[in-house]
Amino acid sequence: MTAGTRALLEFDDSYARELPSLCVPWTAAPVPSPELLVLNAELATELGAEPEALTGPEGLALLVGQVPDGVSPVAQAYAGHQFGMYVPRLGDGRALLLGEVPDRHGRRRDVHLKGSGRTPFARGGDGKATVGPMLREYLMGEAMHALGIPTTRALAVVATGEEIARETLLPGAVLARVADSHLRVGTFQYAAATGNPALVRTLADHAIARHHPEAAEAPNPYLEFYRRVIDVQAALVARWMLVGFVHGVMNTDNTTISGETIDYGPCAFMDAYDPATVFSSIDHGRRYAYGNQPLIAQWNLTRLGETLLPLIDENTDAAVEAAIDAVEGFTGRYESDWTAGMAAKLGLDAPDPPLTTDLLALLHAQRVDFTQFFRGLSAGSARDLFLDREAFDAWARRREALLPADRAAVAAGMNRVNPVYIPRNHRVEEALTAAVGGDLAPFRRLLDVLTHPFDERPGLDGYAEPGPAGRYVTYCGT
Repeated sequence: MTAGTRALLEFDDSYARELPSLCVPWTAAPVPSPELLVLNAELATELGAEPEALTGPEGLALLVGQVPDGVSPVAQAYAGHQFGMYVPRLGDGRALLLGEVPDRHGRRRDVHLKGSGRTPFARGGDGKATVGPMLREYLMGEAMHALGIPTTRALAVVATGEEIARETLLPGAVLARVADSHLRVGTFQYAAATGNPALVRTLADHAIARHHPEAAEAPNPYLEFYRRVIDVQAALVARWMLVGFVHGVMNTDNTTISGETIDYGPCAFMDAYDPATVFSSIDHGRRYAYGNQPLIAQWNLTRLGETLLPLIDENTDAAVEAAIDAVEGFTGRYESDWTAGMAAKLGLDAPDPPLTTDLLALLHAQRVDFTQFFRGLSAGSARDLFLDREAFDAWARRREALLPADRAAVAAGMNRVNPVYIPRNHRVEEALTAAVGGDLAPFRRLLDVLTHPFDERPGLDGYAEPGPAGRYVTYCGT
């Protein structure tokens, strides 16, 4: 590694060293004319880099995968169930793991590229990405981070100077993404499919050391590891549900071992409350609808458990029993997080499931905006969102009887968990359309709004309002 690289980022390659059969050494495609569109200076500093250094020629080269000696990019291998159908070989078709960087807190973080060119896993694709979807991932990751939801984050988006053929010619871009890791349920599925139990064990040991080191001290480390992955995924999906987030593509290759949100393709935030909300253009069966997300997460985690059975117990029946018991615990953990979160959103000291159930039925029946309702509840304006105000009044009286006496403290607490601003779908589209056309000002303005989601600010009323009526459709563009 050169001195210049050390001034940017300090890379290690433990994944490539320890799991060489789960990756392929690869090189990013050349980029004719790199131009920095956006840099996450806060994240760069957290990773130990000087933001200014990343904007220079060496920094831009690194951000598009033109790496110096000592950095060894790899394309990671994984399998996955996509919309319920098993695909044995997916992998990083247009992405590369540059390596791992220790951040200022001593935590190991992946630096990973998207749109860096075809790899052996490309399956006929061109390996490239375009400006709009890469900026979308940047925006959504930062919004989720500001909401306190575990997520991958974008370090930068760099335009490549190429035109990429999609429905039309679009400007190309590379996204540099940071995560605690890119280990997925699909990584374990790929390892298990090789028929080599030793590989699954090595992968599990790597994942335990990186994400759940306490599991190594348990009587059954692999069962404890499984339980901990179940816990972090249950907590993650509960947080999604509490802000109305619809991931849109909850395949097993998009289910992380770390409990981070990954892959912001056809995702969006729900406006009017409806458990059947779907945004993805290809989710015709509504498999990944808002209300299905907890069940899908549990289904995905069951697939992880299947790969771990030989490690959990040599006796297959005993292993299956233990794994089933573990994954059935998902429901209780999810419900605990969800009900506690709803209590906080409603200003209550303790959960009241019947009150929450009746509220959601009322919001659904009257097509009330999910985000506006909770913020309006603390401000006293929620009633105005209902057509049947008597129905709201009856529910509100029940809540009123449960509230703590200090109402100012209640409102302040609610405002800490109920955002004013979320990535409203029409605002996201406006910003991305302008950016693709060369105007980044709307994107930067929206980014500023979304990175302070709980702080109501003058002049930003339009960012808190839902978009026009009608179905919003998203596409797997990332």
